[in-house]
Amino acid sequence: MISHLSTIILTIAPYCWAAQPGSASPVPAKIRDLQWGKLNFLHTTDTHGWLGGHLQEPSYSADWGDYVSFVTHMRNKAEAEDRDLLVVDTGDRVEGNGLYDASDPKGQYLYDILKQQQIDVMSSGNHELYKQNTSEAEFLKTVPSFQDSYIASNIDIIDPQSGDLVPLGPRFKKFTTKKQGIKIVAFGFLFDFTGNYNNTKVQLVEDTVREAWFQEAIRDQDVDLFLVVGHVPVRSKEYEAVYKAIRNVHQEIPIQFFGGHLHIRDYARYDVKSSGLASGRFMETVGFLSIDDVKSSTPVYTRRYIDNNLFSFYHHTGLDETSFTTDHGKNTSHMIQEARHALDLDYVHGCAPKDLWVNRAPYPSADSVYSWLETEVFPGSLRDASRSNVSALAIVNTGAIRFDIFQGPFTQDTTFIVSPFTSGFRYIKDVPLSTAKRIAWLLNLQTKIMTQSTESRVYCPLAPPEQCAYDLGMTVGNGRSARLESRNWGGQIVLSSDEDTSPKVLPGYTTVDDAGHDGDDTVHSPILFYQVPNVIQALIEPSTSNLEEDTTAGSSTVDLVYVDFIEPYISLAAKFAGLHVDLPRDSDVYMSGTSMTELILGWIKENWQCDETTF
Repeated sequence: MISHLSTIILTIAPYCWAAQPGSASPVPAKIRDLQWGKLNFLHTTDTHGWLGGHLQEPSYSADWGDYVSFVTHMRNKAEAEDRDLLVVDTGDRVEGNGLYDASDPKGQYLYDILKQQQIDVMSSGNHELYKQNTSEAEFLKTVPSFQDSYIASNIDIIDPQSGDLVPLGPRFKKFTTKKQGIKIVAFGFLFDFTGNYNNTKVQLVEDTVREAWFQEAIRDQDVDLFLVVGHVPVRSKEYEAVYKAIRNVHQEIPIQFFGGHLHIRDYARYDVKSSGLASGRFMETVGFLSIDDVKSSTPVYTRRYIDNNLFSFYHHTGLDETSFTTDHGKNTSHMIQEARHALDLDYVHGCAPKDLWVNRAPYPSADSVYSWLETEVFPGSLRDASRSNVSALAIVNTGAIRFDIFQGPFTQDTTFIVSPFTSGFRYIKDVPLSTAKRIAWLLNLQTKIMTQSTESRVYCPLAPPEQCAYDLGMTVGNGRSARLESRNWGGQIVLSSDEDTSPKVLPGYTTVDDAGHDGDDTVHSPILFYQVPNVIQALIEPSTSNLEEDTTAGSSTVDLVYVDFIEPYISLAAKFAGLHVDLPRDSDVYMSGTSMTELILGWIKENWQCDETTF
């Protein structure tokens, strides 16, 4: 379908700022209009605590309060035109930003801010289930806040009050839309995740769709649309199982899927009456999907990936800085501001002298955050006092780093944005250096080590989620690989020459999906994506002597140091490398009480001083 392009020639002042003080000012850009249908959706996923928006990136600088205002106006606009609008979120709302991670207990402020948005259908992500306190907070706070809108079709939890294993939320929901009277049956799934804490149970999706309650729900004859939300990639065996189960009963009823987990913008068409939308990560994207003529034999689907900033919001609502912000949105933004102040998230620990990238610079290179860790941070900081005279080889998974570092102030907030996890370090002593290096090499193979893991391929626990999407794309035939690479990273697609590039075109998403290359609401110039390994390694010299890196002699031994999160994969790789260890029994704590996050922060405090040349 041909996209409608309209240049923003606005009366909006170029210095208009998002709600959070100090956030980057959005820049006027060329915008593709939304194409409304009778049924419309707004979608967020993998927000990971970024409810304050991106303070250093103008394209994504709107906060959750701005989104509250946006939803309010979009609902009003829809209802005024006799249309329906539903709001969806598909999980991973925690871990990844100081607004969640800096408080004690974690999420002290986030849960109250999150519930200011009226969300019609939502699901859990895997990050809600890693720890007992996180999953219990989900059960005791988030689920009651959203009640029957929170759907958990394949997740159970041990109720901390009764001790009983109960559903995390309702298994499904049936409701009728306000304006069009569309009858919807909705489900909420998590992919086949096994890394959850033992107070929760995640049932395989393939098993869930065979259960009596699910089979009864999909046999409802009084339904116009099946809505499947979940923390599941839209191209996955899990969603294929749900799709097939429903299609075995209903060949003609539309099915709309919303997914997440891979941190990408993606849209998949399954058949003429079903599709799936994934809407990025970290509050960079608000997904928009419309379905016109839902009850007809030929429903019309359209999608947009809206950049999360005020210029996009103003454009799509037809409002400006004087009319856009609602009282509720303003109050929500104020809640965020107060929380950020209480957590001292703007406190400056040091100043980065340059940008360091997760995947926008090649690895290894001077601009890669991973090369910086390998050559500067780990050799300078990763050393246990009791093992200071013993050489070590440190192995850290690249997924432990979640975001780029920008030149300028490295704040308390940045600390958790870059690495929010509480994982510490463990070590195996007296490992031959050649064997330790072989373990790292094996972990970077996309063959035996990963395929024999007990996890689903879609979990990809070692590398960043975006890398997982790239790797999965490389395994798909019929030309899908190249399209995936372009779609996810925006690095290969150049806008056609007949599109006017004024006003200024900034680097950003240039998405290609099953509906074409016009899905992004904002016209961007492309950004290159570079592949990174599953793990990086650094040789830590002893404090008293230098270790010869001669792996042929086989006599040199090291402490094999690793982030405790990846211990199951270290154990598996060790077996292939010929190292016979029983983990965790044959390992011990390294640098007791020090997490990856604290290690990085300590190095920055010592090495990145602020001065007038930093900016």
